[in-house]
Amino acid sequence: MGAHRKSIVREVIERLDAKMAIGASRHAAKQELRQAGQRIWTHSTGHIHAFKTRSGYQEHTIRFVRWARDEYHIISLAQLDPRAEELASTYLTQRLADGKSPSTLQTERAALRLFFDDRALAESVPIPKRVRGEITRSRGAKKHDRYFQPANWPGQVNVAQVAGLRRHELRALRVGDIFQDHDGRAWVHVRNGKGGLSRKVPVLAGQEVTVLQLVAGRDPESLVFERIPKHMDVHSYRRGYAQALYLQYAPGRMLPPATGRLQRSDYDLQAAERVSWALGHRRVDVVLRHYLR
Repeated sequence: MGAHRKSIVREVIERLDAKMAIGASRHAAKQELRQAGQRIWTHSTGHIHAFKTRSGYQEHTIRFVRWARDEYHIISLAQLDPRAEELASTYLTQRLADGKSPSTLQTERAALRLFFDDRALAESVPIPKRVRGEITRSRGAKKHDRYFQPANWPGQVNVAQVAGLRRHELRALRVGDIFQDHDGRAWVHVRNGKGGLSRKVPVLAGQEVTVLQLVAGRDPESLVFERIPKHMDVHSYRRGYAQALYLQYAPGRMLPPATGRLQRSDYDLQAAERVSWALGHRRVDVVLRHYLR
């Protein structure tokens, strides 16, 4: 009997495994490439730096290769790679006709570009630009809000509001990760944030007791919370935290205008950078668009 041939899905997973760079600085990697004289596209180093990104990109890529297998009888990457441009363009055009959102289509194209190591893949597909006004995540009341009662989860809500942690960061938070410095400022140590990076998060000034009372007298290695409710709108709390922290770092300033093209004079860059680091982001533009406006 001949050797068992790998499935195309297994080949996809192995190629994505080879592109993982958890814990490596994306900024440092891009700087090294630029110093070596390589031109790289704006938002990617050709590697994956976060488990969440890997999960999403893998889902999009496997959906694409299964479509190629079903529609064109492609059973290996050796067959798919030479036709990547043709089939990716056909696939995204079909997805566009099916009414998929610009955000979804842009993410799918980004996943395929990284997978095939082609920064111009499917450039001819006319994906509409995302319109900020059409993004509804965590803006206003949502259907799932009826299933969540903040009064039943005071500790979880308070920490999310005054420290702006992600859901998985709240879930992994240990008692010893909350501490107070010599100046009386409270901090939260995130051991494993986005991309596997750690960071020290400032608690909003004046809210120190909110977090310190949760850990007083407890075992430093025990989890702060046994459970994080599924319907808790963590992003809205992160957004509120970001705006409050920005105003603390930029006294006398207002939040950037909610509409119109953002000008450099509309915001305090240093304050925005400090908020970005507190949230565990490396890109100030993301924080300006999705948190401060």
